[in-house]
Amino acid sequence: MKILFIGDIVGRPGREAVAELLPALRREYAPDFVIANGENISGGKGLNSKNLDEMLKVGVDFFTSGNHIMRNKDLFPRMDEKEPKIIRPANFPPDNPGRGWRILETALMKRLLVINLHGRVFIKQDYDCPFRAANRILEETAHEHIDEILVDFHAEATSEKAALAHYLDGRVTYFVGTHTHVPTADAQILPEGTAFISDVGMVGLKDSIIGVNKEEVIKNFLTQMPVKHQIAAEGTCVFGAVFLQDGKIEQVLKEVEL
Repeated sequence: MKILFIGDIVGRPGREAVAELLPALRREYAPDFVIANGENISGGKGLNSKNLDEMLKVGVDFFTSGNHIMRNKDLFPRMDEKEPKIIRPANFPPDNPGRGWRILETALMKRLLVINLHGRVFIKQDYDCPFRAANRILEETAHEHIDEILVDFHAEATSEKAALAHYLDGRVTYFVGTHTHVPTADAQILPEGTAFISDVGMVGLKDSIIGVNKEEVIKNFLTQMPVKHQIAAEGTCVFGAVFLQDGKIEQVLKEVEL
């Protein structure tokens, strides 16, 4: 099974960069699935139904998400479809729209379990324990025929990401981190065989602070006053992704001028 996993897509520049680069990447890697973290697609916070369709049309097959995914109510019915194209973290409150995992199937009947989880370190929301949530999902799906398992852990702290990755080592095939928007240099195979990276990175403007206009973020640090984060709109866009195949992980880092 071949999987291209794309990091957090940030706003319009991120959408445009995916549309520009993905057709060639699909030809080069011939993935069975293109999966992306979609929680920043619409204006940098959340995902609306229109942008979901836009990204599906340019070649993304499926989306994971994170803490901003409940910001657009028009997405809720799409999250509750019988075969949704997007999942939310499984350790969100159980009565939230959507679900935290889904089994995807290739044309050759290979089955991929995708699990989405959210971290708790440096996070203000009171989410359930991601370690225990992962256990529950693996127990619930133990009777299913599953060829590979992919976990997207949307979290702030690299220590929490590494801890959960080692906790699941040997029980999942791939463990990728998202949320910090900065690709890490720790792609590796853990001792029991799980392919791991702390953060895949983002698809967003390079001359920015994690996709946001620099001036506003700097002003916030200097004054400690609230500012409105605007998505940086023009310039070179970075594209952070990983290619997953045969239990191995390869970083895919590109740039495109918008």
